[in-house]
Amino acid sequence: MSQRFDYFVILAGMRTGSNFLESNLNAFEDITCYGEAFNPYFIGVPDQENVLGITVEQRDDDPFRLLNAMVAETKGMPGFRLFHNHDPRILEHVLKDHHCAKVVLTRNPVESFVSLRIAKETGQWKLTNVKHQKSADVRFDPEQFTHFLTEHQAYHGHIREVLQSGGQTAFHIDYADLQKIEVVNGLGQYLGASQPLDKLQNTLKRQNPGALRDKVRNPGEMDKALADVDLFEVDVVSVAEPARGASVPSYIAAPKTPLMFQPIPGGPTQVVKQWMADLDDVSPDALITGFTQKTLRKWMRENRGHRVFTVVRHPVERVYQTFCNKILSQNEQSYPEIRAKLTKAFNIPLPQDPFDPGYDIDAHREAFLGFLKFLKGNLSGQTALRVDSAWASQTHIIQGLSQVAPPDLVVRENNLTLALAYLAAEIGGQAPALTEPQNNTPYTLIETYSGDVEKQTKDVYSRDYLNFGFKPWGKSKSI
Repeated sequence: MSQRFDYFVILAGMRTGSNFLESNLNAFEDITCYGEAFNPYFIGVPDQENVLGITVEQRDDDPFRLLNAMVAETKGMPGFRLFHNHDPRILEHVLKDHHCAKVVLTRNPVESFVSLRIAKETGQWKLTNVKHQKSADVRFDPEQFTHFLTEHQAYHGHIREVLQSGGQTAFHIDYADLQKIEVVNGLGQYLGASQPLDKLQNTLKRQNPGALRDKVRNPGEMDKALADVDLFEVDVVSVAEPARGASVPSYIAAPKTPLMFQPIPGGPTQVVKQWMADLDDVSPDALITGFTQKTLRKWMRENRGHRVFTVVRHPVERVYQTFCNKILSQNEQSYPEIRAKLTKAFNIPLPQDPFDPGYDIDAHREAFLGFLKFLKGNLSGQTALRVDSAWASQTHIIQGLSQVAPPDLVVRENNLTLALAYLAAEIGGQAPALTEPQNNTPYTLIETYSGDVEKQTKDVYSRDYLNFGFKPWGKSKSI
């Protein structure tokens, strides 16, 4: 009998037991799992140079070359693990491919989140010998968990939507079922294995056994944060929600006046936060954050006459700030893995220290133009790296915001003083003055700007220029 599928994919996330599942699938004589074959930072497993002779660079240039090699060169059923931040080109392909068997692996997201925090704290991601076990209790951060849960919901909601639209189904398996040999053998049968396993593999050990509450230092705060989360519907996501998502946890509300700000990454968020704090005569820490859809609806019901607004920034200014803060700088807010990838795979000359006198303006402009070139491919779905919200188009971000709370007002940053005064008057308040933003860049945008910068930025963000009526940045500045 011919097999139903040509290959399989394990759709999972970090700390869901995917390593353990892979080890058991590889125990079947006619199933081969190639690990995280499309992880943008390595291929298969860390420190491995290639899979089937295909390197990271070759895979990034053409991911389907590796996929086709798996199918053509593997005896039996080939497959791999795929997480939400792996190559989006492969994710969209496999979800629509009826010749691909989908295995959806899930785990209680609270357990996954805490396990992930412990792994980051201890540096231990796998355990093969309990004598080497590292343990730690961690602080449960409600805001970080909300972001984690939002990504989880968006990923699984997208999987479900595409499979339903294509008339497909998947083999669903939970973390708790991984220890049941009959379930694992059932999966093997689904994938076409000729013989069942006699026993499960015991090479990998569970790293953090015990009660969840015993693994966190602040169980009371965790309980309070989870009170607003319906874990029984954790995988239920509206199919109308766009892939970018509404980013509800990022919303900021004033504690006294009925005013809510929807930040766009890369925009003047700190300036607006300080203005809102000054409006209510409080510190910025008193602003209300960490919303869920449930608490957002509650806030809206309790604040009749509220106003919701967002601020768009000129694309040249936004992408320059993003480049300096997320790529050029090396701090807790930056993206070191993406930075390393841009240097190695895209040959962008990024300095170790951007404030080193040896890093002159010409080198800085060259690095910035290289980043803009990368963005064009990234936003077009031509790279293995994710489209991060820090550089996603503002048009797309606002479309996501509008699915849950459409902004009453979209403010252009150059009109910020006038627009905020209008909003303050709308709710009966007196608008405070705006604070000046801090500049932590090695060179100002005026020093860095060139015609090529404007041309490439407009090429990348043509919809933003059109939708928000932005004029060329250089024509409105003293260059």
